[in-house]
Amino acid sequence: MDLLLPALGLFTISFVIFGILYLILKKFAWKPILAALKERETSIADSIASAERVKDEMAQMKAEHEHVLAEAKAERSKILKEAKEAKDQIISEAKTQAQAEAKKIINEAYNAIENQKMAALTDVKNQVGKLAVEVAEKVLRKELGGQAAQEAYIKELAGEIKLN
Repeated sequence: MDLLLPALGLFTISFVIFGILYLILKKFAWKPILAALKERETSIADSIASAERVKDEMAQMKAEHEHVLAEAKAERSKILKEAKEAKDQIISEAKTQAQAEAKKIINEAYNAIENQKMAALTDVKNQVGKLAVEVAEKVLRKELGGQAAQEAYIKELAGEIKLN
């Protein structure tokens, strides 16, 4: 139950810290915050008034400029048509380039795979060769345990070489 009830010292320290924090915030933070809020409120009010003036002006101009609007629509249609044609051309060029790049990347990947495959095969062959030499060496050492047997085997190999 003691865990739920704070001690008097903890309560006092918390209250003092809260008071200090309150005074610091009152002195340094509230004035800038209130000034920013006031500035924002003024800005919003000015924007609303400006928007209403612009709205009234636009209503007057709309009646006067119907002909200009029709011309703008025709020009817009022309520009959209040209833009669509340009877009189609760019897309087709991009597809062609992408296909060429894809083929190039695939070919490079195949070449890289082939090179790695060859390197792996060469490495495996080298390891198999080393293992065969080691096994042969161990078998010969076991079979030719004595110095005399080794010398006899060397003479036999030298004789075979001469025959070949």
